[in-house]
Amino acid sequence: MKRLGFTTSEEGSLGVEIEFQIINPKTGHLMSRAKELIRSIKQSRYQDHIKPEITQSMLEINSSIHSSSKSLYKEFLKIRAFLLDQAKKMNLYFCGGGTHPYQEWASRKIFPAPRFRNISMQQRYLSKRSVCGLHVHIGCKNAEDALYLTHTLTRFVPQFIALSASSPFFLEMDTGYHSSRSHLYSLHPLSGVMPYLLTWQEFSNYYYKMRKLGVINSMKDFFWDIKPKPEYGTVEVRVCDAPLTIKKAVLIAAYIQSLSLYLLREKPVSPTADQYLIYEYNRFQASRYGFAGDFINPYNLRHTTISNDIINTIKTIRKYTHSLNNTNLINRLKKDVLAQVNDATLSRNIYKKTHSFSKVVLQHCALWEKGS
Repeated sequence: MKRLGFTTSEEGSLGVEIEFQIINPKTGHLMSRAKELIRSIKQSRYQDHIKPEITQSMLEINSSIHSSSKSLYKEFLKIRAFLLDQAKKMNLYFCGGGTHPYQEWASRKIFPAPRFRNISMQQRYLSKRSVCGLHVHIGCKNAEDALYLTHTLTRFVPQFIALSASSPFFLEMDTGYHSSRSHLYSLHPLSGVMPYLLTWQEFSNYYYKMRKLGVINSMKDFFWDIKPKPEYGTVEVRVCDAPLTIKKAVLIAAYIQSLSLYLLREKPVSPTADQYLIYEYNRFQASRYGFAGDFINPYNLRHTTISNDIINTIKTIRKYTHSLNNTNLINRLKKDVLAQVNDATLSRNIYKKTHSFSKVVLQHCALWEKGS
């Protein structure tokens, strides 16, 4: 039977995409200026790294392929500096965060690209209510490794949600969640987890069947939390909120890189169908409670907190963190976990001091510009 091709990549290599928001510097509202900005950077050295997203109030920056999280950070700082120069010329701001705290979804405009128009026609209000995420790609040597990594990383999804959570507010309300984005994103068709397919031939059969049925046109139409990207030779972790700073995005990427290399090299567990029985429970706990959420280990069924699970994982993967020169970055992330602080906590603290959602957004913009 037909087998889906897979591009070979360097094991553990790293690529990152960060979605972010375009902001009115006076009001903190979203601005539909992506089309104008994309037009203005044509012929620039960064045109291939700055892409439109489905609404015109969003943009995405894409990294090159890196073996080092430190070189990734240096590249993102250069892209950010270039974007900030463009922002000054156009009188606009940028900010991170998984959701805008108060913008009405109906006021958003779809970016005029054929794929985005098609999605908008199918999904209607879901497409305008799109939220901002962090996507981390990990290189794999072959398709079988990519499938193994996709399955085994799902056990750590609650960690990724808690670490990146930055969307406590939505439609001018405190949702009570650390990551309302991850909950909202679950409403999209073909979201959640990849089906329990254990061989690349099974995955290929599934992919081509879905295409034949007209359910999908390409791998882009799967919105799973984690998925293989055979055209890149990677596994893509898609469940994270967009952090408030470039630095935080790199810290999270370094953690996922170190963890993935541990899983690929040691293959400490075998995927089982039972690990998905409590997947939604663990995912909800992270979205709702962040680091304090309850976590049930799918392999031994023991309860712990998500923060304790992260600390224990950091100990387990220490060898690979060191080999990738990620130790300082992971130690910085560990401090946040021990302090029970993520970007959602930070946003709530800003609101408690200012009692203003617009001031929350403008402080988010300051963090995006200067955060390190």
